[in-house]
Order: sequence, then C-alpha cells, then structure tokens
Amino acid sequence: MSRANSSDDKPTASLLQLRRRAQLMTVLRSCFHDAGYWEVETPILSSEIVLDAWLEPFVTGYLSDPPRWRDGGEPRYLQTSPEAHMKRLLAAGADAIFQFSRVFRNGELGRRHNPEFTMLEWYRVGDDHHVQMTFVEQFVRSVWTASAAWRNTSLLPDVVAPFERITYDDAFERFTGERVLTATMPQLHALASRHRLIAPAGLDAADRDGWLNFLLAELIEPRLGVERPAFLYDYPASQSALARVVPSRSGPLVAERFELYLRGVELCNGYHELLDADALRERTRQQAALRAAAGLRPLPPLERLLAAMQSGLPACSGVALGVDRLVMLALGADSLADVIAFPFDRA
Repeated sequence: MSRANSSDDKPTASLLQLRRRAQLMTVLRSCFHDAGYWEVETPILSSEIVLDAWLEPFVTGYLSDPPRWRDGGEPRYLQTSPEAHMKRLLAAGADAIFQFSRVFRNGELGRRHNPEFTMLEWYRVGDDHHVQMTFVEQFVRSVWTASAAWRNTSLLPDVVAPFERITYDDAFERFTGERVLTATMPQLHALASRHRLIAPAGLDAADRDGWLNFLLAELIEPRLGVERPAFLYDYPASQSALARVVPSRSGPLVAERFELYLRGVELCNGYHELLDADALRERTRQQAALRAAAGLRPLPPLERLLAAMQSGLPACSGVALGVDRLVMLALGADSLADVIAFPFDRA
C-alpha cells in the first residue's frame, strides 16, 4: 500500500486549529510592528552554527561521510537558532529586528518537542532583559486575548494579573528551602536525596550544571507558572550561554538571562546580550571541550559572528520563543501535534 493511502498522510492538527494558528501569527506580527520592530530573514543553512554542547544540529552535504558538497566544500548546518545571523545584522546597524524562523534540533522529539519547529526571535538595541520581560508579558497577553474564545480548558494560568518575576536562587529557596548558587556538589547531591530523586544514568557526580539542571527540572519547573506566568531569571553564571555575567545582589555572579514558564512549560529564553568577542570565543572553546568529552562531533567556530562582534555589536537584548508551544498553550492543546500540520513522523 502506498503511503498516500495510509492514515499518516493526513495532518495531525485540524484545519480549524491551523487557521487559528495563522490568526495568532498575525497577532504576533502586529505586536512587533506596533513596537517598532521590522521583520528580517536569515539563512537556515550555513557553514557555521551557534555552538551549544548539548544541541545537536542536522548536517547536510553531498552523499559522503563526512558530508561534503559536490564541489568538495565544507558541510552546511541546518540552524538551531537564527541568533548568529541576526547579531551580524545588529553589528551592521540594524536596531530592532524580529523573524519567524524554521529551526532544527536533532534528537528532540516528544509531546512538546519536534526536530523542526518555528522559532520567533528578536533583538532590540538599547534594551536590557528586564525591558524584554515586560514586552514578552504584553504580547503573550495579546495572544491570550485573541484566543480566549477558542480554548477548551480553564486549566491555564491567569495572564491578566502581572506575571511573576523570581530569581533562580529564590525559586530554589521557595520550593526546596535551599539556595543553590553557591552550593557545593555534596550539598546538591544531598538536596536530591532529601527529595528522593534518582539521578539519570550518565549524570556525572561532579557535573555541577548537570545536577543543577536535573534539580531544576524535577523540583522547580513543574511548579512555575501554574497560577500566573512566571519569569525565572538570574541564572548561574556557568549557564550564561551568550548572556552577560554580573554580580547578583547577594554576591554570586549570575547570567543576565530569563525564561518564561506557563504551567511548567518553558516558552522563551531571553538574554542581555554578551558583547565581548574574546569572552564568546572562550565560551565556545568550553562548549567544544564538553562536546569532545561526550564523544560528539566537533562543530565549526562562529568566525563571522566573532568578526562582527569585534567590529562592534551594540548593547542589546534578545529573546527566542517557541511559537508552536505558545500556540499549543493558547489554544489549550495537549501536544505540539495538535497545532502543527505534519510533525516529524508524518513529514
């Protein structure tokens, strides 16, 4: 039997849901246009890629191993984020830009993950991450208002009330009674033990960030954004990615970044952006070392982004938001398959 005659030729989302999704995309675009942003397009296929130790890209090439193009050139990577190209636009003089981009992350598949998904990413010169939190709150509220009549559940957080803002360390203290930014590894292990948590296989006992992520996922994230959406901010400095690092009010260094949670679901990740090319080069080296230690394929350095930053990346903030997840929650759906036409297993 041909695939065209089997049930998996049909979209998983209803046409009604897809029309509603299209209407919400229009709402989002209007929010950005009204705020003075202009829309851009950047490549999804590139010879460089933002290097994150645990994000695995799809690699393309011309029928060879390792992949190479027909003319013998280097492989190209389907982008995990449009970040590098958008920052190159900022360095060239762009001031407030956004885009809806198709992005790709190999191995991410589940009810709330699809290897190919829609990311809304934006940057504004002169703003910090606190200003961006306010903007995110405004347009999420606009999306909720536009979709109010379509939701089939009341089990959603209140978006009319001001969104909560809580630091990473304060969230741990609230939900576990412990602050963790300066905690030792034995203290992190003891915290897991007190909550009867069993570390996943392969989590090194000395991997501090791995243990923090494990504890966050088990003890904190499911309790964020239940009654009202919650911004978690001031992450550990070791998890700064491409964000600035500054001293916190209590002393320890923290990363100027945030994430927004609704009903325990992470929706977006925002940074007060790192401007120092030398610091980015060192962080990239550290990420490459983590990949090498895990036996993962080496990835190319971001030489073009580094050159752009060296020439002068203006002070700015940026945010990346998962559109599919936002639409899923706004429509009261249970999985991404309810709001996208053809997920990975039907693509």
